[in-house]
Amino acid sequence: MPEDVCVPGILLFCAGVVASLAASWLLVSRLERLGERAGFSEAWLGLVAALAADAPEITSSVVALARGQASVGAGVVIGSNVFNLAALLGLAAVVAGSIGFHRRVVVLSGVPAVWVAAVCLLTVAAVVAPVAGLALAAVVLVPYVAVLGMSRGRMEGLRLPARWVRWLLAAVHEEETELAEAIKPGPGTWRDAVAALAALIVVVGASTVMEVAATAVGRRYAVADIVTGGLVLAVVTSLPNAVSAVYLARRGRGAAVLSIALNSNAINVVGGLLIPASLAGLGPGSGQGTLVAAWYAGLTVLALALAYRGRGVGRAAGMAIITGYLAFVTALIITVEQGGVRPAAAVLPAVAVAVAGSGALILARPLPRPATRT
Repeated sequence: MPEDVCVPGILLFCAGVVASLAASWLLVSRLERLGERAGFSEAWLGLVAALAADAPEITSSVVALARGQASVGAGVVIGSNVFNLAALLGLAAVVAGSIGFHRRVVVLSGVPAVWVAAVCLLTVAAVVAPVAGLALAAVVLVPYVAVLGMSRGRMEGLRLPARWVRWLLAAVHEEETELAEAIKPGPGTWRDAVAALAALIVVVGASTVMEVAATAVGRRYAVADIVTGGLVLAVVTSLPNAVSAVYLARRGRGAAVLSIALNSNAINVVGGLLIPASLAGLGPGSGQGTLVAAWYAGLTVLALALAYRGRGVGRAAGMAIITGYLAFVTALIITVEQGGVRPAAAVLPAVAVAVAGSGALILARPLPRPATRT
């Protein structure tokens, strides 16, 4: 690309970033209002908010996969998930001092999160086909979403042991209580539906421009596609979620922060990777793609181990998660400089981080148990 074409490319990228992020905020607010009108539970409203906020990442990934740029597409989604863990949990905890929540909330949101991260790794490493990965993700996510949308009476009627039902009621109630305080939309109207549609069109168009421009500029400066997707586009498209997480953490809404972070990551994988890859293919597995997916899985386990052990995430734990992200960035850049990495070797650093971090937490002093909200 000539120099005089590169400058407009950078300007187009910046314009796409601003338009996409602004439109995604409008989309979030309008979809929340429409969900309130439809009678969604607080937990489902949280899922709707996460889905709308993920629109830039998902759109950029779909566009990249449709253009045959598997490294960019997978990099945007999975790299965004790694950044989400560092920003939504790590940075939020550092800024707020600590994020406290009950262990039930960690298990309720954490089990599907770990499952989806593992499925993502197996799919990117070409161990399972995208269609099989989508089916495996649905095995856990469908019941999880169904439970979040159940009324108390319907949940009490589940044919499960009474102890399990009581546990589910408590976990969902704790999550919904904080989401109710964090998300307070009024009922939507037809104007909100029109605004949401317009915002969605802007997000799709701006994200398309952003992906095309970023890829073109990256290739002009010989930047690897995995870096363009996994670091540049991943970070930029995740900034709204990061700002929201810091805001909620400072207000003491720990369960809302954890739920939005983990649900956002699951939505990214399903909507931005598994579904489009099932339709258009993902291409051959690569060591760098496996590296990104492995770090996503490893940091997910580490973050949840910290959260479960400490009944929250304090500043030290937040710094550990951020350090893990910086280690991921370093590892990715090193593999690019070396020209690649074998898929088997790509998994080892992330596994070591997850195992060492989780083991060290056994001796860590937990944070005080958060007070129950009334």
